[in-house]
Amino acid sequence: MELLNAPLDRGPVRAVLFDFDGTISTLRHGWEAVMKPLMLEVLSPAGGPFEEMVDRYIDESTGIQTIAQMKWLSETVRRLGLRAEDPWHYKAEYNRRLMETVGARLRSLESGVLNREDCLIAGSEAFLQSLHDRGVRLYVASGTDHPDVVREVAALGLEGYFDLVAGAPTGSENCSKEAVIGRLLRDEGLTGGDFAVIGDGKVEIRLGREACARTVGLATDEARRSGVDPVKRERLIKAGADAIAGDFLDLRALLDFLGLR
Repeated sequence: MELLNAPLDRGPVRAVLFDFDGTISTLRHGWEAVMKPLMLEVLSPAGGPFEEMVDRYIDESTGIQTIAQMKWLSETVRRLGLRAEDPWHYKAEYNRRLMETVGARLRSLESGVLNREDCLIAGSEAFLQSLHDRGVRLYVASGTDHPDVVREVAALGLEGYFDLVAGAPTGSENCSKEAVIGRLLRDEGLTGGDFAVIGDGKVEIRLGREACARTVGLATDEARRSGVDPVKRERLIKAGADAIAGDFLDLRALLDFLGLR
């Protein structure tokens, strides 16, 4: 683990908020390769080239709700003088294409063709178990649609670790990550020093920083399921992550960072 900001003299965390896709699960690995062609296809009647713009936007928007990304697409189409579809139309088409791949992986996982370990970032379950054993409350907040993230958490056999799994609300643009952090601060009576945020997207890292929580940027190489992706690392450092890791294999360092023995 790469420590960027030495933690203040804080006690042990009482709760940890995790992103899911790309942080714990690799079931949705490759979503960018689905979104990019869709965006380019929609924008192509306006001429182009638009590849650099789309690449930049996808990189910048990693971790936000899918509907927000599709809203950007719709607004860009309109700005280019084309007739735009409703963002929910684009989201439905993106989900349809993405679920061709994700659905096949889920069926392979649920039928036993794939092992759970083939779809988990290295060391993630051992880390969850270590936190659970220490009485730390664990939460998932994801930009993936709520029914889908619930199914995927269960397919990976992880539902028993989490006090709450929150995905993107159906038919809503509300941010599940912001909502869960608000719940921790408001309803659970925690302060920023009482919890940590762990994820591979700059959205959750920035939200964690705003709440004065400890933040670990998971710069995961999803294809290998271990090691640091240098592009993600730079993105997460710019977002203000206190520490960077590529997986959960350095268990002792992670627990020390969280004030846990």
